[in-house]
Amino acid sequence: MSAPQTIDTRGLSCPQPVLLFLQAVKANPDGVFAVIVDNEASRENVSRAARTRGFLVDPRDMDDGLCRLEIHK
Repeated sequence: MSAPQTIDTRGLSCPQPVLLFLQAVKANPDGVFAVIVDNEASRENVSRAARTRGFLVDPRDMDDGLCRLEIHK
């Protein structure tokens, strides 16, 4: 698996994190992504958007309330 494209959405509220993820998927439909989120709504919404498009989502909790969503086909 290739290195993930990191999408840092700290400080952004929905729908911005979802839109950034979808923009990255549009550019690379079979890509591997790591989306960093800092709130539960973004975590849930990005995960849902990824799963709807056939991706697997592996959430990894980080320090300071951050979560890294590892997303791949």
